[in-house]
Amino acid sequence: MLSTKWLVLWSLWAARLARQPTAPLRVSSGLLRGSVASDGSHVAYLGIPYATVTRENRFKAPGPEPIWDGIYEAIEDNVMCLQCQMNFLTREIGEQPVGQEDCLKLNVYTPAFPSDSILPVMVFIHGGGFTEGAGFPLLYGPDYLVTKGVILVTFNYRLNVPGFLSLGIKEAPGNAAMKDQVAALRWVQKNIKAFRGDPDNVTIFGESAGGASVSYHLLSPMSKGLFHKAITQSGSSLCPWAFQANPVHNAHRIVKSLGYDTKDPHELYKILNNLPLPDLVGIKLPKDLRQTLFSELMYAPSIEKNFDGVEAFLTEKPYQLLTRGNYTKVPLIIGFTNEEGYFFIGADDAVVSKSILDFEFALPNNVEFPSELEKKRVAGEIKEMYMGDEPISKTPSATVKLSRYYGDPFLIYPSLAETELLLQSTDKPVYNYCFKYSGWRNVCKAFAGRAFLLEPGATHADDLFYLFHQPFLSWLTWFDKEMIEKMTTLWTNFAKYGDPTPATSELLPLRWLPTTATNPRAFVLDRELSTVPLWFKESLIYWRDLYYKYRRK
Repeated sequence: MLSTKWLVLWSLWAARLARQPTAPLRVSSGLLRGSVASDGSHVAYLGIPYATVTRENRFKAPGPEPIWDGIYEAIEDNVMCLQCQMNFLTREIGEQPVGQEDCLKLNVYTPAFPSDSILPVMVFIHGGGFTEGAGFPLLYGPDYLVTKGVILVTFNYRLNVPGFLSLGIKEAPGNAAMKDQVAALRWVQKNIKAFRGDPDNVTIFGESAGGASVSYHLLSPMSKGLFHKAITQSGSSLCPWAFQANPVHNAHRIVKSLGYDTKDPHELYKILNNLPLPDLVGIKLPKDLRQTLFSELMYAPSIEKNFDGVEAFLTEKPYQLLTRGNYTKVPLIIGFTNEEGYFFIGADDAVVSKSILDFEFALPNNVEFPSELEKKRVAGEIKEMYMGDEPISKTPSATVKLSRYYGDPFLIYPSLAETELLLQSTDKPVYNYCFKYSGWRNVCKAFAGRAFLLEPGATHADDLFYLFHQPFLSWLTWFDKEMIEKMTTLWTNFAKYGDPTPATSELLPLRWLPTTATNPRAFVLDRELSTVPLWFKESLIYWRDLYYKYRRK
């Protein structure tokens, strides 16, 4: 009798792990079938091809989605686009690329509960400096968001050289990765009704390079009409690392490291297209230890030339478009973490260890000065502002001070500058936030190093761990339930209503009000919710004045 009871109990437990298939549904490519999550909280359709990449369009816009016969089993998401990955334990870039070329897959997660109404859709764009990352559920699990009554879509896009080679010729016009993202958004418009999603209520959101991507979609005519609200987290099209000013020069640097010396776009294309893709992605250029790691992020969107039969993603600089008000106007959330730089100083261990970072060489690449003397003077001012009399070293005090240089001009200031420009011309609400919660799930702060463990605040990407479920962190969920509940409520309210704290909000009487030009303030996401001035510290005001004078024309 006892053994029978154990057999029944084991069978019930095993049933939770067994796949529970869904009924087939039809998308533009054919029939597909997903599976119900083991806990019954949601339904997942994984690894759906939304476009194609071949040798012929390696550096161009993707081809159409494939067509299949029978039923596509959308039950596995084990594909990422080819990349060299950062090892967070050693803080080294891996030499062996991982991933594949035909990688344009997306995941759709829907609530498990039945609904007669169509649901808001949230499409997430992953970060990774445009060089690494993927939309897989190991990092971007849907459990917290989907149970709030939204549909979540995540996807891959090309990275590194394949995603951003821009030679000004028809064979490599540029912005292939951004055109991948547009293809994913078009797929959503075409197919999301099959999943009970509302194609007229799509919110795009992203973090870091994903946040910068969202900012670019506001600017691109290709993206117009594909979304209705947007959230940028720790990223902007105005970030110095998020724009390639001279992509042909970058391609020349790449081929020179291989022993070639040409600046002819057609020759560059021939050399790079003939390389096996793993070799292409695995190229490592020597690092100048006088500069920050942001100088290594050379793959990013760029301005395209116009070619017959080629749809351009970007034909003007982001700053010019934002200044003229030439962008898609939708409700927006724009935010950042209060200590963005902890993460990057932790990843830039070689610079800190050698102690030879030179502010004159480490200035953002989108400022220019009338003379070398003026450049040297400004670099001295900046060094004094961040370091005072303390030399660069691995001491906790020096490391924390230097980390703020990594955060202010490269991440926080660009988001504030974009906000100011938007407020000059938009008729839609803009909500700003500053995430400074320090809890058990601040994974990136923990990886940044011991110097930051006892420091207050949050660093780059920490906010993601309060929006998405990670299976390997399930045991920590209980400690931060309240913050997870706040974050997911605010984000899904915005997706549903265009307002993070509507009249029906569970957080009332507290309201997160839109930013105004006359009284710009940011909503502080912490244990106690509050507000601060948008320009909440003197160093950010310094950068605002500096860019006013020295922004590269």
